[in-house]
Amino acid sequence: MANTIDIVVPDLGDFENVEIIEVLVAPGDRVAREDGLITLETDKASFDVPAPQSGVIESLTVGTGDTVSAGTVIGTLTAQVGDTVLITPALSDSPAAEAATTATTPAKARKSGGKQTLVVPDLGDFEDVEVIEVHIAPGDSVAVDDPLVTLETDKAAMDVPAVVAGTIDSVLVKVGEKVSAGASLAIIDAVIDDAPAAAPQTESAVEKEQAPARSMQPEKSAQAPVATSLPRIDEAGFSKAHASPSVRKLARELGVNLVQVKGSGAKNRVVHDDVKAYVKAILTGQAAAPAGGGLPRTPTVDFAKFGEIDVQALTRIQKISGPRLQASWINLPHVTQHDLADITELEARRQTLKGPAKERGIGLTPLAFIMKACVAALAEFPTVNSSLAEDGASLVYKKYCHLGFAADTDQGLMVPVIRDADKKDVYEIAKELGELSALAREGKLKADNLQGATFTISSLGGIGGTAFTPIVNAPEVAILGVSRSSTQPVWNGSEFEPRLMLPLSLSYDHRVIDGAQAVRFTTYLGQQLADVDSLLQAIP
Repeated sequence: MANTIDIVVPDLGDFENVEIIEVLVAPGDRVAREDGLITLETDKASFDVPAPQSGVIESLTVGTGDTVSAGTVIGTLTAQVGDTVLITPALSDSPAAEAATTATTPAKARKSGGKQTLVVPDLGDFEDVEVIEVHIAPGDSVAVDDPLVTLETDKAAMDVPAVVAGTIDSVLVKVGEKVSAGASLAIIDAVIDDAPAAAPQTESAVEKEQAPARSMQPEKSAQAPVATSLPRIDEAGFSKAHASPSVRKLARELGVNLVQVKGSGAKNRVVHDDVKAYVKAILTGQAAAPAGGGLPRTPTVDFAKFGEIDVQALTRIQKISGPRLQASWINLPHVTQHDLADITELEARRQTLKGPAKERGIGLTPLAFIMKACVAALAEFPTVNSSLAEDGASLVYKKYCHLGFAADTDQGLMVPVIRDADKKDVYEIAKELGELSALAREGKLKADNLQGATFTISSLGGIGGTAFTPIVNAPEVAILGVSRSSTQPVWNGSEFEPRLMLPLSLSYDHRVIDGAQAVRFTTYLGQQLADVDSLLQAIP
């Protein structure tokens, strides 16, 4: 049968009037025994107050910013049937309470001199606790109670103190390893001290009363294996981040470096919602992924071991474009729509117009017609000409059409921009294509020639290929890849006839453009490429 019990703050040691920095539950929430209910912070550490047993939170009588001491009632809980109610007495001056407090602190051992092994003390119910910081190094001098390492559970972060003074001979653990009670931490060359050791503590009825903190002694175990699956983070900064143990645990599980998270809690504290919002912003592209943000690293290989090599530095353009392409690929959910456009009539007409255009100093390439068709398609589908706002909650529709095109140069890929392409005819676009391509090859493009594109075209038709998946040039939301055209048999309803087909590959940001809109765009683009008269119309 269910019964309602008070939720009481357990023994806090020497601390009173400790501030509540976060409330982790609300009335009606179902909790399991040892789940965190509130987070407290002293000037030494922050820790969670656990549920004394499984059940449903009936009421809470405290909130963020309140202060509590041992024995303070913070709410009520309806206990789950079959659980044993665990009651933590208030902190008092009684010998029993004093003994219970002392039992949680490792006793100072008699210092007999010589080399000794420093081990992890009793951790209560916890095993395989992670080392989040190592405070010592070989050669360091330490005094009794100096911190050796910091351990972190989902309930609290705690320092393991030195039980003898001396000089550290060797350190046996490192950040990321998991340890249990009895695991070796370091070898110390102890100094002699004739002071009597504190009396050893034995388990008593008091310990059973203090069950929320200690309910069962774990079996002593050897050092646990090293944890290597966690992402690399700035450990020094992480250890100083203003956050509770449960927030730290969540951050480690998600591979989030707390140094990079902006706290919204009191005194800029990082709370659970801040970590979740940070991850959501990266997944939705509202924020850039941090360098090394949990992504697996490629292996480092000494290629010279296998034969002769020649190392050449990347060009300046490659050094600039590489990280940008990587950022776009990581942050934008890419999808590519492949399609075919019939350009039989377009190519026939272009061949008749090439000569007269050349006499005017214009190279009338297929790309000029493709760009003109894209202008019409972007006008029909303005979302493809938009960008996602920085807040991720709205779209920026542009009332101008600046088309970028990928230019292959000796220094690497460049993307010059034809501005106001919607206000130019095919001949004007072709002329500017030739001029900008020449400047790109000569390395004479200016900054204005490379900025402001709303949509990009990457044409590999002059080289070859049947299809590819171009990377969106963020903050644009789409890019068109064009491969080499080929003559293919196309069924006209009664027979196959040879038609010149152009492969199109539209990569798009799936947060902005869905599949149906993408295929409508390529279908419409194909229709425009087939309507040569429309493409050749002069701009009024």
